[in-house]
Amino acid sequence: MKDIIILPGIGGSGEAHWQTRWEKSNPEMRRFQPADWEKPDLADWISALERAVGASATPPLLVAHSLACLLVAHWQQASSLAVAGAFLVAVPDPQSASFPEEAAGFADPPPQKMRFPTLIIASADDPFGTLDHAHARADLWGSGLVAIGPFGHINGQSGLEEWGQGKALLTAFSAGLAKSDRP
Repeated sequence: MKDIIILPGIGGSGEAHWQTRWEKSNPEMRRFQPADWEKPDLADWISALERAVGASATPPLLVAHSLACLLVAHWQQASSLAVAGAFLVAVPDPQSASFPEEAAGFADPPPQKMRFPTLIIASADDPFGTLDHAHARADLWGSGLVAIGPFGHINGQSGLEEWGQGKALLTAFSAGLAKSDRP
């Protein structure tokens, strides 16, 4: 398996969040560390991701939730470091009324195709991003898209616990990356 970097959104994914549960149960996973989880600063978060990717022995797989999905889009334009791919869960819509004011610096992610494979996972009733928005981002970024049904913001409040469906999707995505790495 690859190095896996967990990229939470605002608040850092608490104890009930699937990202935290996955990280605690898998030694291949580690969390990037920006200076502030509550008041995100785009430049700081890009630097934190750059440090985390740079510290990886091999190109890592990014597992992003919410605001961190927009971070990945900004980072990939600013960095030349390689990643294996990005698993992007619950991409928020910066134009929606629910987009956090403190995240305004992340609001204009680059619209071009990502330079590595990406898969967007979307919920049918995410209060921070509609399925239409997820489809539009997938088209802009050249991402695959899986709509998993009504699971809110796919976070700790969604009652997913270990989120077995998400693990299966990540495993399948990672396996596809491994196949594309072969000569």
